[in-house]
Amino acid sequence: MLTRKHSIEGKNPFGHAAELFDTLDADAAMKLAMVAGDVTLVLDDTGTILDAAFDPKDFPSFEGFVGTNWIETVTEESRPKIMEMLAAARRGEVQHWRQVNHPSRDGELPIRYAVLSVNKGEHRIAFGRDLREAGKLQARLLQVQQSLERDYLRMRQLESRYRMLFERSHEAVLIVEASSLRIREANPAAHTLLGARAGSLPGKKLPGMVDKSARDTLQTLVGAALVSDSVSPIPIKLTRNGREVNASVAGFTQDRGQFLLVRLVPAGEQDGGEASPVLDLVDQMPDAFLVADANLEVVSANNAFVEMVQAASLDQLRGRHLSEWVGRPGIDLDLIEGQIDQHGAARNVGTVLRASGETEGEPVELSAVRSSGDNPLYGFVIRPIGRRLRDLPPGAQDLPRSVEQLTDLVGRMSLKDIVRESTDLIERLCIEAALSYTSDNRASAAEILGLSRQSLYSKLHRYGLGNLPSDPES
Repeated sequence: MLTRKHSIEGKNPFGHAAELFDTLDADAAMKLAMVAGDVTLVLDDTGTILDAAFDPKDFPSFEGFVGTNWIETVTEESRPKIMEMLAAARRGEVQHWRQVNHPSRDGELPIRYAVLSVNKGEHRIAFGRDLREAGKLQARLLQVQQSLERDYLRMRQLESRYRMLFERSHEAVLIVEASSLRIREANPAAHTLLGARAGSLPGKKLPGMVDKSARDTLQTLVGAALVSDSVSPIPIKLTRNGREVNASVAGFTQDRGQFLLVRLVPAGEQDGGEASPVLDLVDQMPDAFLVADANLEVVSANNAFVEMVQAASLDQLRGRHLSEWVGRPGIDLDLIEGQIDQHGAARNVGTVLRASGETEGEPVELSAVRSSGDNPLYGFVIRPIGRRLRDLPPGAQDLPRSVEQLTDLVGRMSLKDIVRESTDLIERLCIEAALSYTSDNRASAAEILGLSRQSLYSKLHRYGLGNLPSDPES
């Protein structure tokens, strides 16, 4: 947008120094014109370039402009601007800076010009300033702004997820200021458990919610949570309804302040015995673990699987078919079930895991087992292998090297023989890929290749792949 600062309009004119300009000789005036712009063009009344001053290193495409009409040196969309500047100069109007683009081998070259009439209106001088650096700065600023917007959107999405988890949790959860023990936030379950009206807990102090006899115990629990990461829950009694609850407190820092995450669970709802350490470890393990029913519908999963599929909570996954996230449709899960039927387990099967809304998926390695009984359950362990695949060095027998070997045969063999060699190469590579994909399960490899088992064994013998058993049916 053009403003008054892009012209001489409104600026204080020279006062005592004005007389100096009357004494300027031709050489000084020429230097002043060259300094005033990165590019300086001398034009006649029709816009033809009579002379030009510029640095050939910065503006190589400007060589040869002398004798050319100025309007012919700019892009199509810039020509109306040239015409407007020349017309305004003829009328003696105050000139504003206007950006035009010159075509060049490296793309369009942006220059900002202002035109000044000289020699009683017979000639014009166009002062141009290079805008390439300003354009680069604007591009960098735009990239930074877009990056900040993406980060902000990502943070908003995370906040929405955790807010939904907080609001929908069946466990009473409070966020409390550590210094004053004033409640900052409380989910609906906390309002129900404490017998408070919806939205009335924020602003109240936590000690007022518990019985007088339990307040010292609560203070001791808070102090321990601020200095330790592992504090055992303690029973306390609530004020309004007199219920016994087990309180768990964990400290955290946010916005340079200390806060407490307080969880309240009614004592009657606690498990009779201690939780299994195996289940606790499974929930904390970095690899995804999930349990599905006989129809491959999700029954339960650990935190790692919930995060991998970018779900808000486990409740969002229960009852949905595993094929929504795992495997390529109609191939991988059928293959895994076939391996379990044949061998009792599927080990290290390569497949993909898709997050909600994705179509491609991330490469993963999957192992699975199935329980016995009338209503069997499937257990799956899923491990991402994308980073491992990126870190692997290229194989010694990858396809490009084999293709180079085939092209080297041109001139030494006929085209028919080269085509036969190519067919054998592709067939061998596909069989090797199928064996790798099925963890060397030849029956499954034959199935996905569309071959009979006997045909596959015949080709394995032909190419010398693997140690074959004496009985092909075994």
